Amino acid sequence: MTEVVFTPSQTVGPYLAIGLLDPPTTSTLVSPETPGAITISGVLLDGAGEPVPDGMVEVWQADTDGEYATSAETDGFFGFGRSGTVDGGRFTFVTQKPGAVAWPGGGLQAPHLLVGVFARGLLKRLVTRMYFPDEVEANANDPVLSRLPAGARETLIARPDADGLRFDIVIQGPGETTFFAV
Repeated sequence: MTEVVFTPSQTVGPYLAIGLLDPPTTSTLVSPETPGAITISGVLLDGAGEPVPDGMVEVWQADTDGEYATSAETDGFFGFGRSGTVDGGRFTFVTQKPGAVAWPGGGLQAPHLLVGVFARGLLKRLVTRMYFPDEVEANANDPVLSRLPAGARETLIARPDADGLRFDIVIQGPGETTFFAV
């Protein structure tokens, strides 16, 4: 029998590529042929502005009605995906734009994706959000986004590009993406 030896906590290592990106996890949350399908791509950058080629980005999101999947008894949209970073730190998701999500106590949150980042040098995942650039009024009234200073808000709003939306993530340093303590 093999003895189990406990080791100190380590940063994200080889298990990221070995186990966390295996099927059924995918970065294609909906078929590209789905009406309203959008491609979201970006680059994961470290504190020196260098691409992180061995990281992972996760997204969780509501469906087009603003509802999160609560079981396998849904319409097949689970709202969860993972993309490893490759080719210069690039990641890509194919998904659909979520609807506005109810805020506890009333009101609505602007359509957004919840984003988790795993990379070398991190002991815990980083958590942020990605908002949509065509939701100007909803973004201005979002109970999370509206509480941030203008410069911090800008780091959470994707930009249109030729292929869909672009959302670069900067782990630290100049242009750092706003992350949340959860």
